[in-house]
Amino acid sequence: MIELIHLEKKYENATPLKDVNAVINDGDVISVIGPSGTGKSTLIRCINLLERPTGGKILLDGEEISAPSYPAEKARRKMGMVFQSFNLFGHLTVIENLMVPQVDILKRSKQEAYDTGVRLLNRVGLAGRELRYPDQLSGGQKQRVAIARTLAMDPEVILLDEPTSALDPTMVGEVQSVIRDLTGTGKTMMIVTHEMNFARAICNRVFYMDQGGIYEDGSPEQIFDNPQGELTKRFIKKLKIQEFDIDSTEFDFAAANAEIDKYCLQNDVPPRTKYRIRLAFEELVQQLLIPVLKRTAVHVTVEYSPVEKQATVTASYGGERFDPAEGGNELSYNVLKSSVEDLSYEYDLNEEKSNIVNLVIKESKYM
Repeated sequence: MIELIHLEKKYENATPLKDVNAVINDGDVISVIGPSGTGKSTLIRCINLLERPTGGKILLDGEEISAPSYPAEKARRKMGMVFQSFNLFGHLTVIENLMVPQVDILKRSKQEAYDTGVRLLNRVGLAGRELRYPDQLSGGQKQRVAIARTLAMDPEVILLDEPTSALDPTMVGEVQSVIRDLTGTGKTMMIVTHEMNFARAICNRVFYMDQGGIYEDGSPEQIFDNPQGELTKRFIKKLKIQEFDIDSTEFDFAAANAEIDKYCLQNDVPPRTKYRIRLAFEELVQQLLIPVLKRTAVHVTVEYSPVEKQATVTASYGGERFDPAEGGNELSYNVLKSSVEDLSYEYDLNEEKSNIVNLVIKESKYM
């Protein structure tokens, strides 16, 4: 069991952790979520003593591991860390990366370390790659080696800091699959992640971090479906819907597309569906609306339902009635229609933004 008591971490110009209190039970699988800069990574780095807290206490099985005199190495023998950037030794083979810490820290024989490494590489789907070097592996394979290396140390607690954030989207699934498998081992796990559907699927608790602490602690159902705190509600709403306000041809569409990519990654949107969302956004707004409306603001929402596997894009704007089908850009309108299952337009004088275009994106049958 881990207890965090008034935990604080100060830097010269920032205080990411002000007053963190929590009890982490043996076997808990906790997803740590929240906006950027709210101390999520700092929290697990403090628990692993990679960062020394500047106040409060961390108790591990009743021992105060945050005490200045407590040896960090002793705590780390019970806690394994998986980083975003893999941290493999490039001059060592895959099996050597797994063997060295076992021999140096756990004092295992080379044969025992080798056997353990091979067994764990099999477990993470990397059998036969023992003699390859890290630069001969994909990003997803490197992260799986890093997970196997952590498991080789027999930790009681596994801490994962954005384990898929440095990966190409096509490789995220393979690492997530390995982590899902780990949740069935009974080990205590804390995972900092921006991928909400993944977080929800694997954990029994969620820490939503904000204002320098754990702002809300609850089950996945509570946090994602019925959050109690106002900041949690705002965060979850923002996760479910991506919104843009576009008021001129000078709008930064490249940045908007990057935001759409981020939204799709966080919500496990299949790549082909993401492509269709971006295509619909570009054709509808860039090609059909903005050139005609000029300075009339267009409000766009993008929403994806993981249950229905369906995405919608809605654009609303004021002014006189304007149906994009009648705007004269037949090519863009036909491209738009090819990317959607349904396209509807309505004009409602009772609404402030009286023109409403709603698109239902074609379902992708492939990831």
